[in-house]
Amino acid sequence: MNESGLSLTVIVPVYNGGEKFRQCLMSLKTSRPRPDEIIVVADGDTDGSGQVAEGLGIKVVFIPSPPQGPARARNIGAGAATGDILFFVDADVKIHGDCVGMALKFFQENLNVAAVIGSYDDAPFETNFLSQYKNLFHHYTHQRARAEASTFWGACGAIRREIFLAMGGFDERFTRPCIEDIELGYRLRKNGYSIRLLKSLQVKHLKKWRFQGLMKTDIFDRALPWTRLMAQEGGIRSDLNLKIADRFSCACVFGLVLTVPFTFTSVWAWGGMSFFLGLILILNRDLYSYFMRLRGGAFALKSMLFHWFYFFYSGLAFMLGRITCNLKK
Repeated sequence: MNESGLSLTVIVPVYNGGEKFRQCLMSLKTSRPRPDEIIVVADGDTDGSGQVAEGLGIKVVFIPSPPQGPARARNIGAGAATGDILFFVDADVKIHGDCVGMALKFFQENLNVAAVIGSYDDAPFETNFLSQYKNLFHHYTHQRARAEASTFWGACGAIRREIFLAMGGFDERFTRPCIEDIELGYRLRKNGYSIRLLKSLQVKHLKKWRFQGLMKTDIFDRALPWTRLMAQEGGIRSDLNLKIADRFSCACVFGLVLTVPFTFTSVWAWGGMSFFLGLILILNRDLYSYFMRLRGGAFALKSMLFHWFYFFYSGLAFMLGRITCNLKK
């Protein structure tokens, strides 16, 4: 039990976490204050991740192969937990030393709040372009989002245990890393619970993003299922990367793509292209300036072009998701 009067359990689901999982565990063990309890749920791993955690004196729950997915793993961890607060942490992040104390203090001072989420910091572990871009974009988006959040986040998210259990935990129909945390956040809000984004609660992402993995995650594990979830919930919530400016930017990128081919035959097309291009730059000028300040001009230019590509494939995924939803009606 900490000075706050609340106890906190950290729950880490892991499947073949490797060396980065060890870094995650060491950051938990060296945090001040330390969690009252750390539970690792080894989800069918074959690389000995569970044994690594046991060797560090951490409680481990083993799920036999095949893996059941992080939703079930987190629920199993929550069922074994004793803390008043359940702090979910992904196996590929390092928490900063004050994260546990920050979470406990927040819940002590905000008795009416059910859950709190954090963000990645602005110093990604991996140095390749996609890892830097993806994590810095995440950091920027969360640092400028509303404090009253509409979703939960499993990589760095804490929730009062009694509320989590009353809500039935994560939806185990999501059998792979997907939008199980977003769906839980929607359910919490629908039932009148408050979720806060605490912008000072930050973790370091250790994941190395590569193009193929990023496309698969963004399209099939995020955009498509999230679109279906929004259709079920009856609309788009203007928060995080779904703000009005982002939706306008997406439309402008499609306008740009449709206009460019006609610039070879029509003077008017040049005007249209300039209009869409200018509007995209205006709507996202703060983000591009942020990239410039942190990583310089070359990185900012490359990030800007990839950001447009992000709007393009996200828009296509959204349209495909809506079409499939309508066909099922």
